[in-house]
Amino acid sequence: MTPRTILYTGKGGVGKTSVAAATARRCAAAGMRTLVVSTDPAHSLSDALGVAVSGDPTPVGDNGLQGQQIQAQEEMERNWAAVQDWLGELLIEHGVNRITAEELTVPPGMDELFSLLALKRHHESGDWDVIVVDCAPTGETLRLLAFPDVARWWLEKVFPWENQILAAAAPFARAVLDMPMPSPAVMADVRGLVENLIAMHEILRNRERVTLRLVMNPDRMVIDEAMRTFTYLNLYGYLCDAVVVNRVFPEAVADSYFGAWRERQQEHLELVRGAFEPLPVLCAPYFENEVVGATMLDRLAEALFDDHAPAAVLHTTLTQELELGEGTARLRLALPFARKGSVSLKQIGEELIVRVDGQKRTIMLPPALRELRPDGAKLEDGALEISFSAAEREALVDVAR
Repeated sequence: MTPRTILYTGKGGVGKTSVAAATARRCAAAGMRTLVVSTDPAHSLSDALGVAVSGDPTPVGDNGLQGQQIQAQEEMERNWAAVQDWLGELLIEHGVNRITAEELTVPPGMDELFSLLALKRHHESGDWDVIVVDCAPTGETLRLLAFPDVARWWLEKVFPWENQILAAAAPFARAVLDMPMPSPAVMADVRGLVENLIAMHEILRNRERVTLRLVMNPDRMVIDEAMRTFTYLNLYGYLCDAVVVNRVFPEAVADSYFGAWRERQQEHLELVRGAFEPLPVLCAPYFENEVVGATMLDRLAEALFDDHAPAAVLHTTLTQELELGEGTARLRLALPFARKGSVSLKQIGEELIVRVDGQKRTIMLPPALRELRPDGAKLEDGALEISFSAAEREALVDVAR
């Protein structure tokens, strides 16, 4: 059976490692064979668990939970060794010192990419009921999630012609560039990586078993990045089934020095609820102690999952769907509780502010929509559909449909 997989991502420093570890402990306590995995190069999973874990699944505690901090170097040796050898020798021949050459054989972001491939092996092993993934910070994760689409293009457009391309380029490379063409082993590594990425893509898009959860703090800059990430996840077709707001000041501090901070946090929480509706918003307090070790992780899990099963799919449909055309676009937003009436749209830079029946929702638009303007909207079947065009028009649109 395909394991239930939950990927946590978010801006660095928001506590996603602790949230991932807490989720995994709660799943294991419920009797599920659970693995918590860190693909973040700046591993802190061992610190959060209070137990050393290695590059292989390592038992954590006495409830069957296992943890793993994936070592990107080991994954690269499995998937990229021939390419590294070829590029390394090529650079050394052209005067680059060996240490620098070794560093340059791995493009930025590739180490995180190889780390994700370990997830594919865990899926295929049948050893786990639940896999919880502590992903790299938001920007890196988004690049990884988008990469398989590019990989599919290479597989369909380039690899069928690889022999002809290499044969045609070889004389030019030797005579003009003074470089050897890649060997069959190098091309086999590249093809194998592309095929693995496409398979990984299919795993991540299994919305019945795989979801992402965004972790944030109730701070405006962090929320803005989470909103932007949410738009991209929907654009790539990945299901986000919940958002986690971590380190919320409790009501007990309302009359203390932290009272003003708490008041501002509550305002930001309203923004989160409006921006991510109808997703569940799971909140955890700012604890008096650092969330490290079994006791504190279990307290965090209790706060987050008091009303939810941690391994459940907490939301089942994409809340945003974006279709891009030539100078046009169509954005579909799930608004299940909205009634037909006046819809107001206002675009300010990369923010689209939607008002329906007095409710406000703010969406961070991708760069592809920044030059377009909303030119119409309709509300039906629990969803708002907004059309965009490049035509010059007012930034505010009122529609009554």
